[in-house]
Amino acid sequence: MAGGETGLPEEGLSLWLTEWKREAEDSWTGHHLLASVGGAAAGQIDFLRHPDGQAVKVVVLRVHPDFQRRGLAGVMMDALYAACPTAWINHGWRTVEGAYWWNGYRDPAPQRNVHNRPPAEWAVYFDAVEVAADKAQNAHLNGAYGLDGHRQDVYRYGERLEAEAALHAAAFRPDPPVRIDPAAQPLHGAVRLVLPPAVHDYVHDGAQDPRARAAALLEHVGHGNLPREAYWNTTRQAAFADAHREELFAQSPPGAPATHVVFTLSPLDISARPGACALATSVDFQRHPGDVAVEVTELSWRRAGRPYVTHAAGFAPAVAAAIAPFSAQDASKAYRDRYDEEGFLRVSARGNAPPFADRAAQIQAVADRLLRGRASRARTSPPRPAAPQAAVPPPQTPQRRVPGPGRRA
Repeated sequence: MAGGETGLPEEGLSLWLTEWKREAEDSWTGHHLLASVGGAAAGQIDFLRHPDGQAVKVVVLRVHPDFQRRGLAGVMMDALYAACPTAWINHGWRTVEGAYWWNGYRDPAPQRNVHNRPPAEWAVYFDAVEVAADKAQNAHLNGAYGLDGHRQDVYRYGERLEAEAALHAAAFRPDPPVRIDPAAQPLHGAVRLVLPPAVHDYVHDGAQDPRARAAALLEHVGHGNLPREAYWNTTRQAAFADAHREELFAQSPPGAPATHVVFTLSPLDISARPGACALATSVDFQRHPGDVAVEVTELSWRRAGRPYVTHAAGFAPAVAAAIAPFSAQDASKAYRDRYDEEGFLRVSARGNAPPFADRAAQIQAVADRLLRGRASRARTSPPRPAAPQAAVPPPQTPQRRVPGPGRRA
């Protein structure tokens, strides 16, 4: 797996796992194994993992054209095997390109490939009939293009498998999907921002008040512009992972560092919002056309290139905000009354509270301290000197005559 052996650079190659958000029909969790080279997205494996971790289904393997034929696909597949060291691996059916790649790939654990073992060993995890169909598809491609396809490892390769698969089909036990209850915990959603230089410098200045910086970020985004295309996760770290994934595929202007911002919301009920969907670890509002009124309890943010420095500030009380509607026509009356066409607070929605109303106690304490100091100085101040015997009247400034109508000055 060394870079020099695969044709990839020794430095700048990174692999990491992130969640694959999907509306599942079972309890298998979705994952992306992403590869980046020099900070650019280079390849990806999409796969599903059984809840007990003992079975994996590869769905898609893809490599960016700029990084093909350099061994990256093999590096990613080896990493998947290493991440699931005891699991059954189901590679499914292959395309023509996939068949050629598999023909040259060295399977690190052929004994864990379900295509190489009898269904009685793995049929509880995978539908035996479906696996037989995938094997038949792969056998056809191998025969059509003259590929070996690791024939010596494949169990009963090329023989009719329908009858045997049918014997074990009943062993397959699909589990029902697991979905979160959005009303049971806070939700976290991320947005990737390229801020104006002055705003960027201010919000990342650790010497400034974090709550004021969080308020400035919220004002910059707009209270009615919380991201509707974000997945709202059960953890803040999952939201930051979403932002990092977007970072890999984003095209930023040169010299403009991005900021990843995570909004933390109070628990909310989605039952009355058509199209909103609870997934295994997140909530998807993308198919709900209207706005969603929420309460922001905390903001967290970090520079894209410095994930180890995270700024955060809480709001007490929570700040009323909204996930943006799909379009202006889909906005509710309450949203239109509170936010303008661009999603920013209307003047009327800001209320008539005087400036610094939330700092009344602090200001009063300062005023009391000043008054106490003034009284103390009055008690200890020296007596004033006696007034002079003859006071000299101050000089009077001569008044200028103002000409009346018809007169010259």
